[in-house]
Amino acid sequence: MSETAQATAGTAQAPDSNRWKALTFIALAQLMVVLDATIVNIALPSAQQDLGISDGNRQWVITAYALAFGGLLLFGGRIADIWGRKRTFVTGLIGFAGASALGGAATNEAMLLGSRALQGAFGALLAPAALSLLAVMFTDSKERAKAFGIYGAIAGGGGAVGLILGGFLTEYLDWRWTFFVNIPFAVVAAAGAYFVIREPAGRNRSPLDIPGVVLSTLGLVSLVYGFTRAESEGWGDSMTIGLFVASAVLLAAFVFVESKVKAPLLPLRVITERNRGGVYLSLGLAIIAMFGLFLFLTYYLQIVKGYSPVKTGFAFLPMIAGMITGSTQIGARLMNRLPARLLMGPGFLVAAAGMLLLTQMEIGSSYAALLLPAMLLLGLGMGTAFMPAMSLATLGVEPRDSGVASAMVNTSQQVGGAIGTALLNTIAASATTAYVKDHIAGATTQPQQQLVQLQAQVHGYTNAIWFAVGILVVAAGIAFTFINAGSPDATAAAAGSLEGTEDDVKVPVIAH
Repeated sequence: MSETAQATAGTAQAPDSNRWKALTFIALAQLMVVLDATIVNIALPSAQQDLGISDGNRQWVITAYALAFGGLLLFGGRIADIWGRKRTFVTGLIGFAGASALGGAATNEAMLLGSRALQGAFGALLAPAALSLLAVMFTDSKERAKAFGIYGAIAGGGGAVGLILGGFLTEYLDWRWTFFVNIPFAVVAAAGAYFVIREPAGRNRSPLDIPGVVLSTLGLVSLVYGFTRAESEGWGDSMTIGLFVASAVLLAAFVFVESKVKAPLLPLRVITERNRGGVYLSLGLAIIAMFGLFLFLTYYLQIVKGYSPVKTGFAFLPMIAGMITGSTQIGARLMNRLPARLLMGPGFLVAAAGMLLLTQMEIGSSYAALLLPAMLLLGLGMGTAFMPAMSLATLGVEPRDSGVASAMVNTSQQVGGAIGTALLNTIAASATTAYVKDHIAGATTQPQQQLVQLQAQVHGYTNAIWFAVGILVVAAGIAFTFINAGSPDATAAAAGSLEGTEDDVKVPVIAH
């Protein structure tokens, strides 16, 4: 091994005594970003009424965040590689705090929507920087398993935490606190990161790929907006179709440009490696199923069962407990003994079994007998699958590419979330309309008509959940088929024989 390679390898493997403290602040920042995707949902009706936002424009409170976040993630990941992960992470946190303060103080619709877009933009800076910091700070396989177990549990359960917190803040304080609550999160995480994190070497100092930035941002924004518009305007809407066509053209042009330029925004080697490609694809599909489910269960509990926002939030606790258990107890303990596919595939199937239970939902379904076991299975399955997925997505990546590889994880989640919400909601709405059309004629009194409406909604939810079950089964199939990496112990053991230059030093992925 050359002296340069030895030096680089030594740097990559040298343990930082503060890395576990650093994990605390990284996890806190990740929790803030993930819960912010759902915390505003519960507060939206109150904010809409206070600021006089029309029904047609209210979706932009959610969409503005998703568009900025999803569209700028690859750019944020490459900025982390070029500028430095720690610096990008702290800058993202400070900006997110400022944008949250602006949203909480909003006096009109434009101010609120602008703050949401800024939150998404700064989130796109800090999210990939957080994951890439973990990737370069935890290189020992056992420590990496624990660290990514914690991170995976937060990434999976943060959305449900947002529902609980959003319910409390909206019901007992004010909708503005769903924004203000981010400020202490961000300030504590930024201060801790600044003083504690010691970033290892391996920064990419290549010039920024401007054509790649423009094409990827416009392509992803078109894709996310296309699915968002499909939810409200329908799949046959001319602008919806135009957005999908534009997205396909822009992303195809992006791939072509990336294959030609010397310093690409997204080196194709990051996504063409079969294990990482399998992780991005299966994770995106799983998120499609999960985001749709969050939406349906929230509506079912509040509209059909009559739960308050706080009670609805607490109803999601078994899922959070399952995710934490799956990530930190099952996934983290077995990750060093089993190949990732034997955790991810079964994990997605266990989650699919939980979804399958929910297809039996009726108006009078018991929470304890049906929803509780279904949520536990969902949480356990997703937690078990998320943890090795988060770790494998950055395993074997050259240090100079860790930021953009991390951004791809977040991109698959954001795009998956947008697709899931639009696709499954459209399926549910179509099934609901068809049910009402078939049954409303027999309802002659107002109570009977109201009952038909509730039955129709539940029928729509269960129809869409059947699709979610299928999507999770496909995700499991992709994990079993594409992902052939050995357990991290076997992978790490082979690292000692690796030789090469500084740019070539990486942890190899060994296939069985």
